[in-house]
Amino acid sequence: MRSINKAILIASTAFCLSLSVFSQDISLKISNVTVKEAMEQLKRTSGYSFVFSSLDVDTQKRISVSIKDATIEEVINQILMGQKGIDYEIQGKKIIIRKAPSTKVVNDSTRKVNVKGKVSDIKGEPIIGATIKEIGTTNGTITDFDGNFSFDATENGGLEISYVGYKQEYVKVQAGKMLAVTMKEDTETLDEVVVVAYGTQSKRNVTGSMETVKMDKLAELPVGQFSQKIQGQVSGVQVSQGSGRPGQGINVRIRGAASLSTTSTPLYVVDGFPIVGDINNINPNEIESMTVLKDAAATSLYGSRAAFGVVLITTKRAKVGETKLSANAYMGVQQVPQKGRPELMNGTEWAQFRKEHYEDLGLEVPDAFKNPSQYGEGYDWYDAMLRTAMIGDYNLSVSASKGNFSTAITLGYFRQEGVVINSVYNRFSIRANNEYKFNDKLKVSLNVAPSFSYDNAPPADGSFGGGGGLLENAKLTPPILSWEDENGNMPVAVTTPGITSFDTPNWVRSAYDITNKSTWNRLLTNGALEYEPLQGLKLKTSISIDLGNSNTHYFQPSTAGRAFNVAPSSINANLSDRTFRYWSWLSENTISYTKTIKDHSFDVMVGFTAQQYRSDYSEISGYNFPDDRIQTINQALVKNNPTMDIQEWSMLSWLARLNYDYRGRYLIGASIRRDGSSRFGKNNRWGNFPSASIGWIVSEENFMQDIKPISFLKVRASYGLVGNNNIGNYTHYNTIGSSNTVFGDTSYSGTAIINLGNDDLGWEKTKELDLGFDLGLFNNRITFTYDYYNKRTTSLLYEMPIAQESGFSKITGNVGELKFWGHEFTLNTKNFVGDFKWDTNFNITFSDNKVLSLSGNSDQIVAYTGSVSTITKVGGRIAQFYGPIQLGVYMNQEDFDNSPKMVGSEVGTIKFKDINGDGVITLTDVDGDKTEIGNPFPKFVFGFTNSFSYKNFDLSIVTSGTYGNRVWANEEGLTNLDGVFNVLKDIKDRWRSPENPGSGKYGKSTSFTERDRSNHSRSVYDGSHLTINNVTLGYNFPCTKIKGISNVRIYGSIQNLYTFTKYPYGNPEAGVDNNGNSPNALIQGIDFSTYPIPRTFSLGVSLSL
Repeated sequence: MRSINKAILIASTAFCLSLSVFSQDISLKISNVTVKEAMEQLKRTSGYSFVFSSLDVDTQKRISVSIKDATIEEVINQILMGQKGIDYEIQGKKIIIRKAPSTKVVNDSTRKVNVKGKVSDIKGEPIIGATIKEIGTTNGTITDFDGNFSFDATENGGLEISYVGYKQEYVKVQAGKMLAVTMKEDTETLDEVVVVAYGTQSKRNVTGSMETVKMDKLAELPVGQFSQKIQGQVSGVQVSQGSGRPGQGINVRIRGAASLSTTSTPLYVVDGFPIVGDINNINPNEIESMTVLKDAAATSLYGSRAAFGVVLITTKRAKVGETKLSANAYMGVQQVPQKGRPELMNGTEWAQFRKEHYEDLGLEVPDAFKNPSQYGEGYDWYDAMLRTAMIGDYNLSVSASKGNFSTAITLGYFRQEGVVINSVYNRFSIRANNEYKFNDKLKVSLNVAPSFSYDNAPPADGSFGGGGGLLENAKLTPPILSWEDENGNMPVAVTTPGITSFDTPNWVRSAYDITNKSTWNRLLTNGALEYEPLQGLKLKTSISIDLGNSNTHYFQPSTAGRAFNVAPSSINANLSDRTFRYWSWLSENTISYTKTIKDHSFDVMVGFTAQQYRSDYSEISGYNFPDDRIQTINQALVKNNPTMDIQEWSMLSWLARLNYDYRGRYLIGASIRRDGSSRFGKNNRWGNFPSASIGWIVSEENFMQDIKPISFLKVRASYGLVGNNNIGNYTHYNTIGSSNTVFGDTSYSGTAIINLGNDDLGWEKTKELDLGFDLGLFNNRITFTYDYYNKRTTSLLYEMPIAQESGFSKITGNVGELKFWGHEFTLNTKNFVGDFKWDTNFNITFSDNKVLSLSGNSDQIVAYTGSVSTITKVGGRIAQFYGPIQLGVYMNQEDFDNSPKMVGSEVGTIKFKDINGDGVITLTDVDGDKTEIGNPFPKFVFGFTNSFSYKNFDLSIVTSGTYGNRVWANEEGLTNLDGVFNVLKDIKDRWRSPENPGSGKYGKSTSFTERDRSNHSRSVYDGSHLTINNVTLGYNFPCTKIKGISNVRIYGSIQNLYTFTKYPYGNPEAGVDNNGNSPNALIQGIDFSTYPIPRTFSLGVSLSL
């Protein structure tokens, strides 16, 4: 904790020093230069640019300017001194110069004339849809299919001509003359620089598969995690929200990545630093852009950690010559939609269900159920656990570049109340990115980003049988009971003889009374020194540090419970205090060199990195507290043994890259990384991860010049090897634990080897082929990207059974092989340009996988969470839902006699399919009647974004979805026919007799019901869905006449507007295990009553100075 405090003090000092730059004004000292050169110098130092007609300004006039700490107006007056008959206006960062109004003829300056012209490119081809706008007004038009335009404009005014991918042009209004405007390609746009592994590269020269998302376009989405903002934005990337708990629940999967025993989370790299701590507490407003690296050519420089893809996060930095202050804030409310809530019986329906149960048994109906209608609607326990909750996000950003020093600072506060009562998440963050240039050859940078977050949330996720999912427990409570008494007080329990079958805590009170509070302190910082001794030769060294500290305090008082049949009491009151601390440092040293020799361009980089990590975890716990007010471990009458754990790993790496292009059209790339990791056995500690790629910019060839619609075409291919090292730090060692051994007639305590190590344990290896092309049509108004990928993962990390004679049951080794393949499509179109603009982004990804081999001892793996199971089998897909197929119920005696059955089956009980054909139903994992009953992975995922704008108004609609995936909803409690819980409304239509067989979906309630409620095909639902993720409507106020303010914007947003799906429980992306935790690799797509996803309505404002 002391180190964290020191780090925050350093961060605060850097923050204060950075602020000093904003008190400085503009200084300019030039001698005997042209007006044009003076304007360019001002743009470099301040960011202000001039817009004018060369007919109005003498740009070749030579001037001298010497001014210090002056206003922009004073500087402009010096540059334009002696220029007669002109005036200027400042609009944001643009200085618009026009001819001064004449004083001789009234209204000359406003007289309208018709202006006509044609806009073409340098080849003489017409440009369709170019925007023609009268400078300083909203008056304008667009060119037609022949590039022509005609409209009325102010005489002697100026026109601004713009089009995507071309430099803006400015001409003077001339009546009666056909204007000919030639637009030149904007090479800066065509050669957009994108972030790649260990550097940057021209986008047109990239030969790997990658996509970049600019975060400024997504800044207004009312979400707390940056990964939520890219949902539906990038092909090949599936972002799903498994739980709605604030600050948690987001899963990112790139190209269907999966393994057998490890998570498939991509590697996140923040400003060059591979993150080892929690990524979800990073403020999204600190991020400038995110680049997703998908194939081996793009990721291989991250070697053994790149098998599941890499996400490069670039935080905000000051732009050269720009000083800017901006603020953005929104507030909103969150509600759980009615659609997707469980359709449970109300009070009357449940009492009628219980009454019919006794009638079917021929027993006397208890008094509580004789008159079901007396209960009316009863009590909605699920709704009682929910609330309307507030959300708010407040950010202030300051950036400045003055002389040799630049800084960008972002301060943020985010607060999200959970829609489950007594849950909240808060995050405070600061980031200061600073850079100082000593001269043209040497610069130093320092980034400091402390953050603090805390949350409190009752244990809502999970099954009633898994240790206390409070939401599930609430749903199952009889709806004729209330959580409040007649005085509005909440009893500790609602146990009622004759109605409840066992002790039933008051779940609403439990949610309020349980404390589950966590706090996080974190510091991310990195410093770098870069020296360029020769042009193109750069030497860079950097050090990055990640420090984290979390504390979790859990206390369940005597007034709260988490499970049925366990009454709240002081004996069951329990406490747990957990502390987790970690640190990680990374040292990187690289040498890069770029050189162009005639038609040949080279980009070479070599480097060495070292990274180390250490964490320690401790937990103390106990139970039986005599007084709830004293929540300390020393007051527990029963104290558990404390738990401690220390984890360490280190990695050394060498890396190199070569990019070559010939004549800007033939591209070759190659890279390699050699990793050495402490995580693996001494015989397999080092691994090499190479890749190679080629590209051809076909549109640069002479034979393409006559194909006018194609403005850009590049084909590319890559192949490479990456790895996965997500395994325990000590798995390759023999581990020692306590053991009892008998010598003679006496048992002795001691230590012994309890787990067998493996000196040959090594990396999971993924070989990947990628083939793709990038196409631009009609001056890039339409762009299209396609990729095909094929991945083979071998040497899978998994626990293998071994011969019992060894004294052990299993050993972790490298076995098996998986195959992944898919097709990715991305389409971007500019449907309309001009005053009304409409842009569209559509992406879709088809993916699949196959298990090619497992260990030699078995061809299948069955995994469980609770009573739900999956199977991974050679020849099939990974982690398929595994269970019996329901064929209905035994409707009558004839049906029963002529159907396969299991022990205990009767007429009116559930009927399963005889998979193995032996005439008997057995539900064993091997050679029984369980089979694959659903695939949790979608056949395809897609995203569809439309952005509209008209003058100062704008509207964006973001949608995403999946098709073909299944969700296993745990209905074990909701379909319990014994009558101990509330159940689904559908159960009213159960089997009651051969004359009243119901729908054939549910069996009778008067016999052995366990098989009916056990998990099988009835609980597997179609998870295909289309979600309207966000709709945002905004308005930008004109600020040209408001001095010092460049932009004011208000906006309204709806997040999670609606989900079109057949899945009945609200969230088709749900995914937690039986205990409410994140699922492992083999139990995906299972819904154990997860925390609901709210619909959010928000209003916000942003301001720029």
